[in-house]
Amino acid sequence: MVFSYQLFGIFLIAIALISIPLALYLYFHIRVKKKRLYIIEFEVFLLLLILVVGLFAGKAIGGQVSVPFFGQTQGPFSEGPNLPVFSAINFFLHLDEFEDVEDISYDPRDVPLPVGNRSAQHLTVDLVAKEVLSEITDGTTLNYWTFNGKVPGPLIRARVGDTITFSLTNDMSSLHHHSLDFHAVTGPGGGAKVLAVQPGETKNLTAKLLHPGLYIYHCASSPSVAAHMTHGQYGLLLVEPEGGLPPVDKEFYVVQGEFYTMGNIGDKGLVAFDSKSMLDENPNYIVFNGRVNALNEKMYADVGDSVRIFFGNGGVSKISSFHVIGEIFDSVYPEAAIGSETHKNIQTTLVPAGGATIVEFVLNYPGNYMLVDHSLTRMEKGAWGMLIVNGSENHSIYKGEVSSSAPPGH
Repeated sequence: MVFSYQLFGIFLIAIALISIPLALYLYFHIRVKKKRLYIIEFEVFLLLLILVVGLFAGKAIGGQVSVPFFGQTQGPFSEGPNLPVFSAINFFLHLDEFEDVEDISYDPRDVPLPVGNRSAQHLTVDLVAKEVLSEITDGTTLNYWTFNGKVPGPLIRARVGDTITFSLTNDMSSLHHHSLDFHAVTGPGGGAKVLAVQPGETKNLTAKLLHPGLYIYHCASSPSVAAHMTHGQYGLLLVEPEGGLPPVDKEFYVVQGEFYTMGNIGDKGLVAFDSKSMLDENPNYIVFNGRVNALNEKMYADVGDSVRIFFGNGGVSKISSFHVIGEIFDSVYPEAAIGSETHKNIQTTLVPAGGATIVEFVLNYPGNYMLVDHSLTRMEKGAWGMLIVNGSENHSIYKGEVSSSAPPGH
């Protein structure tokens, strides 16, 4: 088990929250036996109790003592993304029961086969919400909330007119309730009103796919949908048009996400979620497929290959400026719209939080091609990955010598 100084600190806060008022109570109780407890002493006791709650626990919201102090939520639910102290203690007590996942990242090559020219069908999709431990970068462990144990959840592939029965199970080891909102589903909450599950519970939803496109799905549980998503609960559902998408040689699946943690980037050990940073929209990590280096040594293609990338943005706050360094997108499906005209010859495409895009391009020259969010400070937070292209050089397209003394760059 990785030791967490942050969680241990929260544990000490909880002990202080319990022991200091108890000590004060015993002190005054003993004094009562010796002489009468005066009103001013009682007021001092209440003042000290309020100080303990305020200074050590952050803020009491809706009857729950929580950390850290960030103010009163203005959202639609009575509680915000606060961390109740007793939830932190509960997590601490169950730390050894979480599965330790060696690699949290969903393999970008794991893309279902195209639907082709088949007719509409009734499909079944099974998803499991599970809370696990895994590294976001070497030596830094997070408590991820996942669908099927990976970030992002699996790419679901169907066609317009398909009917899907979605089954969501909340793993028995989970400490929180979870749900599913499919942006591709027409109906209250995108299914979240039906697919709200407590630990150990399973629920089903049947829905018809009315519109083609590439759609985000994500957990939509209260009191903070954003907190569930920024723990890793998102994925993509591809609804192909009738007759399917045009064939390509390679397809990849990439989803950008933000992770808000206490402390600094690269802190070692088990690091805790920071709701204040989330509300300030200042993530320590912005990554592709759940962790730093998730795409590297997984994305390969050859010169002459046509490539399609299904790219999503799980957010929860930032707009992605998706770009492949050294390539130009031959076709972009703007905001993943299928049915309207594609955009041609695009260098960088915007992908909103909770949105997606589809990009296509042909590889003309071998080398390493870096996928980035071109808000390039985010590279330092982990938003990059490498597509490796093999094959023969074409000097009519690109010719020159790389100096061995040249400083490294992209």
